[in-house]
Amino acid sequence: MPSNLAIDDDLLNLAKKIGKHKTKRAAVNEALHEYIQRRKQYEITRLFGKIEYEKDYDYKQQRKVQ
Repeated sequence: MPSNLAIDDDLLNLAKKIGKHKTKRAAVNEALHEYIQRRKQYEITRLFGKIEYEKDYDYKQQRKVQ
């Protein structure tokens, strides 16, 4: 999908340099992947303390190899 975006050239060049990307496209795609991953992680952290477990639940039991 072709797009025409006004992106700060200094930021884009810095992202290319830091990420060792050869193209602007690669830098932008990587940035978008990282942005999405961080947002998903943030949503997961918002669940902490909101999920209640049964008192006798043994999470270590699930890890045992059977």
